[in-house]
Amino acid sequence: MTDHMTQEQRLDWLVEEFKEDSGTYRDIETPEEPQEKRRLLRSLMNIRMPGPMGEEVLRVQDVYLLGRAQEKGIVQTEDIPVLRRSTKGEGAISLWQGDITRLACDAIVNAANSQMLGCFQPCHSCIDNCIHTYAGVQLRQECERQMALLREKYGDDYEQPTAVPMITDAYNLPAKKVVHIVGPIVAGRLTREHEDQLAQCYGSTLELCREHGLKSVAFCCISTGVFHFPGDRAAEIAVDTVCRWMEDTGIDIRVIFNVFKDEDLQLYQELLKRR
Repeated sequence: MTDHMTQEQRLDWLVEEFKEDSGTYRDIETPEEPQEKRRLLRSLMNIRMPGPMGEEVLRVQDVYLLGRAQEKGIVQTEDIPVLRRSTKGEGAISLWQGDITRLACDAIVNAANSQMLGCFQPCHSCIDNCIHTYAGVQLRQECERQMALLREKYGDDYEQPTAVPMITDAYNLPAKKVVHIVGPIVAGRLTREHEDQLAQCYGSTLELCREHGLKSVAFCCISTGVFHFPGDRAAEIAVDTVCRWMEDTGIDIRVIFNVFKDEDLQLYQELLKRR
C-alpha cells in the first residue's frame, strides 16, 4: 500500500506510526494543517530515543525525507562560488548562507553536544536538531552505536570530549557524511582555552576529512549558538584556522563556511577579503 503514496499520504502515515511508536503520545490529536502535521512528525522524531524501528516505517520515512530535500532544493558544491584559493595545492574556500541540510557536499559539520545523540527538544532551531530531523532516525541510532563502543572502551560515564570529531553517514541528507563535533561552551568570560579549543574543532575536522578522502566540507558556525561563543571572534578563528591549515597541507579540499544570519555573512565576507 505504501508504495504508491503521495508525500501528503506519507506524512499522514508516518505521523500515526511515530505516535504509536512513542507510546506516550499515541492518543495525541493530529492537526489538520500540513505544516502542523510536519511539526508534529518532527517533534516525535526529535524526542524518540535511539532504538529499532520497523523496516516499512524506515522505508517510508526515507522516501518522505528525500522528497522533502527535493522540495527545499539541493545545492551542489560546484554551484557555490569560490572566494579564495589556496596558494598551495587545489584547496578553495566558499561562503554560503542558508540551510546546511540542503548542501550536497562530501560532509557537513554538526555542532553536537557531548552526548552525541542530537537535540531532543521538539522542533528546536539548533543545527543539531535540523540535521538529525532531515537525516532521519537512523542517524541517532548510528551515533548511539558509536557512543556505546566508546563507553565499552572508556567507561559508562564517557562523553565526547570537546574538539574530537565523530563521522557518520548522512542518510537522507544530500551530503554523504556528517562530522559531529562538540565545541567549547562559553559560560562566562571568553578565555584563551576557549579560543584554542575552537581552533582545534576546525583543525581536527579537516584532518578527519583528509583521513577519509573527503573533498568538500561545510562548516556551521561552531559554538556560536547556545554555547555562547562570540560570533565575531569565532569567525576570525574559523577563517584563520582553515586558511592556515590549507596553506600548511596543500590538500585539495573545498571548504564552505555556512552561515545563517546576515551578520555572520557580513563577518565572513570581510574576513575572507582580508586574507
